[in-house]
Amino acid sequence: MEDQLINILYVDDEVHNLNAFKASFRRVFNVFTAESAKDALPILAQEEIHIIITDQRMPQMTGVEFLESILTIYPEPIRILLTGYADIAAVIDAINKGQVYLYVTKPWQEDELRIYIEKAFEIFLLRKKNKELNEKLLVVNQQLEFMLRQKLIS
Repeated sequence: MEDQLINILYVDDEVHNLNAFKASFRRVFNVFTAESAKDALPILAQEEIHIIITDQRMPQMTGVEFLESILTIYPEPIRILLTGYADIAAVIDAINKGQVYLYVTKPWQEDELRIYIEKAFEIFLLRKKNKELNEKLLVVNQQLEFMLRQKLIS
């Protein structure tokens, strides 16, 4: 893993959950918190968020709805869904609609969640590297095509 602080956005309508998360992880990760999907948007606009952790059951918008709503604008962050309820429909929605990497039940265990976050960050870095390599490959292919056309024309 790179020597880079992992930027996490944790969205939960229960303030004590946000405080507990921040208290547990602020020394290890760069933690941003929001009490709603609406409050999360300015953070996403201003910060490079690597991992989004969201509660499923929130008043205005569920976690899955939030993740689905930001997918086209912020496709890069790895998504983790937290819930205190074993709702299989929510799990299926999370995977299909919100592109959720992991589904964690509450109450979460600090050590376990830290490992999940670190693994999610590894995936974030691999996807980023893959995207960069694909972009370089595209440029090289375009250069090769240009050179081939030049040779065919001459």
